[in-house]
Amino acid sequence: MTAETQILLTLALPSFGALLIGLCGRRPNLREAVTLTTAGLLFGNVLLLLPEIAAGARPSVTLTQVRIFPNVPIRFEVEPLGMMFAVIASGLWIVNSLYSIGYMRGNGEQNQTRFYVCFAIALASTMGVAFAGNMLTLFIFYEALTLSTYPLVIHKGNEAARAGGRVYLGILLATSIGLLLLGILATWNVAGTLDFVPGGILEGKVSEPVVGLLLFLYMFGIGKAALMPIHRWLPSAMVAPTPVSALLHAVAVVKAGVFTVLKVTIYIFGVDSLGRTGLNDWVAYVAAATILLASLIAMTKDNLKARLAYSTVSQLSYVVLGAMLASTLGIIGGGMHIAMHAVGKITLFFCAGAIYVATHKTEISDMTGIGRSMPVTMFAFLLGSLSIIGLPPFGGSWSKWYLALGAAETGQTLLVAVLMISSLLNVAYLMPIVARAFFLPPPGEAGAAAVGIREAPMFCVVPLSITALGCLALFFYADAVYDFLTLLVTPQG
Repeated sequence: MTAETQILLTLALPSFGALLIGLCGRRPNLREAVTLTTAGLLFGNVLLLLPEIAAGARPSVTLTQVRIFPNVPIRFEVEPLGMMFAVIASGLWIVNSLYSIGYMRGNGEQNQTRFYVCFAIALASTMGVAFAGNMLTLFIFYEALTLSTYPLVIHKGNEAARAGGRVYLGILLATSIGLLLLGILATWNVAGTLDFVPGGILEGKVSEPVVGLLLFLYMFGIGKAALMPIHRWLPSAMVAPTPVSALLHAVAVVKAGVFTVLKVTIYIFGVDSLGRTGLNDWVAYVAAATILLASLIAMTKDNLKARLAYSTVSQLSYVVLGAMLASTLGIIGGGMHIAMHAVGKITLFFCAGAIYVATHKTEISDMTGIGRSMPVTMFAFLLGSLSIIGLPPFGGSWSKWYLALGAAETGQTLLVAVLMISSLLNVAYLMPIVARAFFLPPPGEAGAAAVGIREAPMFCVVPLSITALGCLALFFYADAVYDFLTLLVTPQG
């Protein structure tokens, strides 16, 4: 099978899977078997591309018959950053699908077939974002991802879900159409192309003021990256079921945002070109402010998912900050943080959902002593938290290390301090949850035991255990991720 065929299969498999899932809606066991089979086939197909990309190849497919802009076809090309994103998204889809079975059945959720269908369409859109060969193709699948996840956000169908969905859809569409699309049109007008080219396509074609304007349009137009003040959609989307929250925060949506920020930095502006202008600094400071402010807000939230949502707003800006350092280490650190944060944050959301399934508790203040009745879940929460904080031996320590080195390399001492302070704030809003769960006695312990509070179903506990161990494994295999991402900043000969 050629690499070109595998690229098309990567897009077709989840799309075809969505159709089969819909046809199997009356038979839940078959529907979920199709979901897991599709996820497994997608992951396997993506992995088959990995050795070729690691060897320096850049396979591509151009749909010449589809042209929206002159000389800008719908085009797919696999490069290292997109390859990494595709591996993360397709791999985590498997564990998220397992988790969804336990969560959706454990809560007796309605409209489960629609849920699994939209999930598969969202993964097809994510693969399109990952393998997009130009900015037009990325934009089309970026918007498809927004639209396919909207039914998931409003899944519960109550007024709170509909209100959260309106904020979600309104902000993401307004930023992408009002700002990002305008930036894309301007780029095409001055560069004559929207292809992703190493070194960027704007070099020598626009003045510095125009670069600054385009940078504003792209950075705030990519609303999924959740830079403040374009961040409210993310906490609002927490009305969705927890597997959807995990999808939003770890597998697809927010990662599509920061992935796009890195792609634009590397292939539209060019890392070296952007760094020479110095115009990247103001975005770096906005990202730094978002890191700190979102962490401070997270500390005030008693609802567990809301606290994790603001944590994600903060953590996304680590990647934006890495891109805006406009340096080799910044780009690598930002790319690594996509992977490290994905595994750590999906673990935390899995744990939040497992707590809800087992106890129907959502507020941190109600989780006193819960570690005694749910030790596996809360120990996994501890491991995920340590990775998000950035402590060894967990994966998050490496991405934060390289981001700090990148900031130091560019002489940005203030940004190094922001990264250090942020890690302390991570401790302040995550570790009290663990301490409350393990070191404080549950209120009315005898009564709690009598009602049989225990771990969530196996389909919830196994996935969160896998991802928690993944946080540990990424520490020891971080060199492989680092080496792979160096291909982004190594001149191709």
